[in-house]
Amino acid sequence: MKYFLSGVIALFSMNLLAAECTSSVPENFTKVGETRLSVYFWDVYDATLYSPSGKYNQDERQALMLDYLRDIKAKDLIETTEEEWQKLGLNSDSHEKWLTKLDSIWPDIKEGDCLLLVEKSNGAAEFYQGDKLLGEIDDNEFTEQFLAIWLSEESRFKSERNELIGEK
Repeated sequence: MKYFLSGVIALFSMNLLAAECTSSVPENFTKVGETRLSVYFWDVYDATLYSPSGKYNQDERQALMLDYLRDIKAKDLIETTEEEWQKLGLNSDSHEKWLTKLDSIWPDIKEGDCLLLVEKSNGAAEFYQGDKLLGEIDDNEFTEQFLAIWLSEESRFKSERNELIGEK
């Protein structure tokens, strides 16, 4: 019974953390799709995409929420971001500046934590953890390239991309 209660409490706590993350999704946004990223046999995170129309349209503002299913160091998230940009062939003279900014705002992630990117009307990216604003990168090219990791047709996780944009 003790282990059952511990499991229920852990699940309840994770649901509370997920609920905290959705509190920073703009009120007029609706869920487009969701997916789980697993690498080999490790579940890494659940991703949910939101937009004002509830449909994926590259020209519309987006919000991307990642609910982490394992601990990940911020430096590993930043390295993976850079690697994914390289795999997509995305180049910018600003990559180093953006990665340095991410290093100053992203925390180490614990299982059950979430990160949320909200695209502002001017194209800037705001990052939240729960209802706490972590920081902003005021560059629409950053926002496009960051979201491309998940949303580009060239994303290396094709089936997850399709689920995320609502094309199951």
